[in-house]
Formats: sequence, structure tokens, C-alpha cells
Amino acid sequence: MTARLMIQGAGSNVGKSLLVAGLCRAFVRRGLSVRPFKPQNMSNNAAVTADGGEIGRAQALQALACRVAPSVHMGPVLLKPESETGAQVVVQGRRVATVRARDYAAMKPGLMASVLESFERVSQAADLVIVEGAGSPAEVNLRAGDIANMGFARAAGVPVLLVGDIDRGGVIAQIVGTKVVLDPADAAMIGGFLINKFRGDPSLFDDGYRFIAARSGWPGFGVVPWFADAHRLPAEDALDLGRPVPGESPGGGALHIVVPAFARIANFDDLDPLAQEPGVRLEMIAAGRPLPAEANLAILPGSKSTRADLAFLRSQAWDLDLAALLRRGGRVLGLCGGYQMLGRRIVDPDGVEGPPGEMTGLGLLEVDTVMSPEKRLRVTQARHMASGATVDGYEIHVGRTDGPDRARPMFDVAGRPEGAMSPDGRVMGSYLHGMFAADDFRSAFLTGLGGAVSDLRFAAGVEVTLDRLADHLEAFVDCDALLRLAERAR
Repeated sequence: MTARLMIQGAGSNVGKSLLVAGLCRAFVRRGLSVRPFKPQNMSNNAAVTADGGEIGRAQALQALACRVAPSVHMGPVLLKPESETGAQVVVQGRRVATVRARDYAAMKPGLMASVLESFERVSQAADLVIVEGAGSPAEVNLRAGDIANMGFARAAGVPVLLVGDIDRGGVIAQIVGTKVVLDPADAAMIGGFLINKFRGDPSLFDDGYRFIAARSGWPGFGVVPWFADAHRLPAEDALDLGRPVPGESPGGGALHIVVPAFARIANFDDLDPLAQEPGVRLEMIAAGRPLPAEANLAILPGSKSTRADLAFLRSQAWDLDLAALLRRGGRVLGLCGGYQMLGRRIVDPDGVEGPPGEMTGLGLLEVDTVMSPEKRLRVTQARHMASGATVDGYEIHVGRTDGPDRARPMFDVAGRPEGAMSPDGRVMGSYLHGMFAADDFRSAFLTGLGGAVSDLRFAAGVEVTLDRLADHLEAFVDCDALLRLAERAR
């Protein structure tokens, strides 16, 4: 049988996704066949698999760390929030419903069969499966019907490593308190703890480490210092957008690109390559701040609810700021939902993204969008019309967009025009995600804005960072003991 280990957090955002990615790469480099798995995820940052399904972006990164192609079975349940109280439910890569939180609580226990089926499929191809929990098992009010943490661990017989985040403070209470509130049978699944995000000399926490071990009865597997290169890997949570990188100042590149942070922003990893360009100053604009009119480019990112985020954009007067930016000679690019906002109308006759109806768009492109229940999910290779550069990206959207400005597409996809541009070329839109990860396209695009060409190789940089992360964990985590813990599930 396959060795299995689950990483659960004593709280949210303790670094589970990054730890799983690093451990996957560390054990792959030891010659093991490793696979990632996350029973349930909540994120609007999704990736498209080769078979036309979707999973959380974090699981796609973890698959890359394992040097395998991502599969929908690595993340069988994906929740994509569409409002404060409701989310789209994706099961094994396919949208099955949009439900309110209270209704999902009733639906959730019935999803365990799909979760376990996917887990067994993933396990069949691996020597080791590293599972990521969601949120925290300490949220015992959510334990009934749980499929994400201890409910899954017990159903699948997977030992657990509990991770605490020392950067937030209170890590002793995080871990010891989790032991106190857990049902004894759940607590028995935990084989040890790990301290993450320590700043400074880890030996300074020796007394605290021993205290946790004594009070919890769990052995420690290490204290992991802050990984300074974490910003070079895709973030899973939109809350990470715009966070300063420890020890670094904001980018000071000559080319200023601004991005309004929508309330329901999606697929924001499109921006990662731009954030790493030395000649680019990428600035996320939060609610309550104007879009700087002197910026060279404004990018309207993807959205999980286009009409709702268009209303949000207008509530911030960002539509007026975009007009001012264009008057001063700047440019605007819309990606996916942002592309739909740039048009004349967004029509939703079936209520795909809310109540049926239509909304007037920004009118910066002569196109109209009609929403439809069918979601387009496909891995796409495209050719940039202006430069001829090839882009390997993906599409993940509902709605079809057409109109006169489609006669000036941004890309060609197997003879099919993709995207649109205004007659003067200063307003552009596309459904193609991942375009900026293509080095040749990114260079051509930024040069067209007056930027300088750099030697950044984004995909190669992600690979280097994954190896550095694996080195980091091997240095501070007892990986041999972790592997022995995982082998108990055999």
C-alpha cells in the first residue's frame, strides 16, 4: 500500500500549501513517486487540467513539485466563492451546483464517497501521497460531516502532522489548544507537530518546543525558518495579494502597472510573472484608493462574479480613473472577467452569476458578452498576433464575447481569433490565462509599453524555487521521521 501523510494546520494560512509543495519535491528527489491531494479546497485561483477539468492552483503547483501533470483527482472538491454566503461547488473537476453555505453543510457528507474515490486513484500511482487539510481541525464546530480534515483522515486512515504558525504569535496555544478541543479519537490521528515561519535563530524557541511536546504528548518534527523566496511561488489566497515581501521594498521599476483588487478576484496568479520583472512596478489597488492616472497600464483581472465586481469597480469610481488613465496615454488590459467588463453589455439571461439580467459595461471595447451555463475549460496554445510569440495558457470562464473589436484579436488559437483590441490598440481583452508566464510574449508585451527587456525566465525560476524550498525543509525538518510516520498507513 501507498505511504500517506496529511498536513493539517492549527489555524488558517499557516503555510500548509507551501509545506506540501516543498515536501513533495524533497521526497521526489529521494527517488519516490509522490502525489499531492487536498480533499476540499476553497479558492477562486483555479487551474485547468489536460482532461478539461479544474482544480485549485495550489494543487497544480504541488503536482509540478512532484514533476507530474495535475489531475482533477488531486483536488476533488473545490469551492469557488461567488458571494459572501454562496459558492460554486466543483466535484472531480466539474461544476455540480451553486449553493449557500448552510446548504453546503447538508451536501458535504455526500461528497465523501467522491473524495475517497479520488484519493484511491491518486494513491494507485504513488509511493507516497501528501495530503493537505483545509482551515483547521480545531474548528470543532465544523466537525460533523467533515471531509477536509479529521473526517477525511479517519475515513482514509492517514496520520496527521499538525503545523503551527509562529509568525502570528501564540503558537504554543495554537497547538496545545488544538489537543484540548479535539475529540480523543481525532487527536489520536496526530503523529506530531511542526513549527513554521520562524524568524531568526530557531534554537531560541527550544524551551517553547519542549513545552509543546510535554503538554500535547506529540513529538516535534522541526522548526522551519521563514522561507524568503515564498513570493516567487503562486499564492493560493487572494489575501496574500499586495503583501510586502520580508526584507524587500516595493518594486521600483520604470513601468508602472496597476491592478484593481476586485472583491471576487480570480486567477490572480496571472500577475505573478509581472511582479518578478525588475523593470516593472506592479501595484495592487485596494478598495478606497484611486487608480493612479499616470500608470502605464491598468489590468482588470479575472473575477468569479463579473457583474458584481463591475458594480464594485464603479462603486470605487475606478471607471472614472480608467478613463483618466486612457486620456493621459495609458493602456488597459482585461483578463477573462475583466475582458467582459470592458465591453458594452454583459447579459446573463439564465442567472449564471446571480439574478438574471444585464448590465452596461465600461464601453471601452466594442464587444458584448452573453453568459451561459456551460463553462469553457481548456488548455490552450496561442500565438500573439503582434509579435508571433507562442503562449501556453488556459481558458476557464462562462460566457461568450463577440463584437466588432473581435476583428482585432490579441491571439490566434488554431486559426480561431481570441480576444479583442480597440482601433487604437490601447484597450485589450482576452480570455487567455497564463499569458505572462510565457517569457517571449511577456518581453514583447512589456517592450510595446516602453519597458526594458529582462532575462527573467519565469517557469525556470519556479523550478529553482521549488528546489530551494525542498533544501530548506530538508535542513530544518526531520524528513526521515516524517516518512516513517507516513509509512504507518501502509
